[in-house]
Amino acid sequence: MAGAFGFKGCQKIRGPQIRGLLEAKDFFLFDCDGVIWHGENAITGAAKVVNSLIRHGKNVVFVTNNCTRPRENYVHKFSRLGFTDVMLDQIFSSSYCSALYLRDVVQVRGQVFVMGCEGLRRELLEAGVPCVEEADDGPDATIYNCTLAPDVKAVLVGHDDKLTFLKLAKASCYLRDPECLFLATDNDPWHPLSGGRILPGSGSLTAALEVASGRKATVIGKPSRFMFECISSQFRGVDPAQCLMVGDRLETDMLFGSNCGLDTMLTLTGVSQLEEAQEYRNSDLTTNHSFVPDYVVDTIADFLPAFEELEEQND
Repeated sequence: MAGAFGFKGCQKIRGPQIRGLLEAKDFFLFDCDGVIWHGENAITGAAKVVNSLIRHGKNVVFVTNNCTRPRENYVHKFSRLGFTDVMLDQIFSSSYCSALYLRDVVQVRGQVFVMGCEGLRRELLEAGVPCVEEADDGPDATIYNCTLAPDVKAVLVGHDDKLTFLKLAKASCYLRDPECLFLATDNDPWHPLSGGRILPGSGSLTAALEVASGRKATVIGKPSRFMFECISSQFRGVDPAQCLMVGDRLETDMLFGSNCGLDTMLTLTGVSQLEEAQEYRNSDLTTNHSFVPDYVVDTIADFLPAFEELEEQND
């Protein structure tokens, strides 16, 4: 579809071009952080765009690598921020998809050791995936004298703001068993905070465990294709050619779209900026071209004039 519009290669689009996309696409995939909201503040116009897409009969789903909260919490957040038409089955988080992978794909027969927040554990338990209970090992516990759980068949790494050296050591011990699966919710290296600070992401914790265990993790979330496979299994007739992936991170969202055969759109309200996309586009390395978005907008609020044109046409 990008070729049909004639401006493939991270060029900014507006009005009539966006209207053409709205008419051509049936399925819209949105990242959340940096696209839909910043923390507890919705990006101006985002709620109106999402609500308008749904009311115009478009399929809208949200694909996020944020594994810290269960999907029910996302529904509440969407509602709180004015996204009145978003339902549970439209939300695909890396924690939810990890639970589906463990339950339906590998059909894990044993316990899962989780390096992650309570929201990740809740998502697994709601899917019927048994988790190792967090033990109170006491202040003097070390890897030499702590208790290791029996029958651990998988280690799952996500964002863990209570990570301890002991937890990392336990995970390393479980992964000594070659039959124990090594999974990561995502490989995001860091997340931006206000004031120029950053928060280490799940990818940084995964990297530490990869070094300690000498093994590579299977990544469930973006840019892996599995998240799109989850969507395709729950929504019938999903055609990649009719999809648009909208995100703010080149190495995650745009690569995800490229891996899944989707047209991609970068919005400049988050991590990546146009200059970075242009550098990837001009790179001599072919692999870097997978990071290049088909389209670029300043914000998804740029969709709004296109909706107004469509409504005037229908009137």
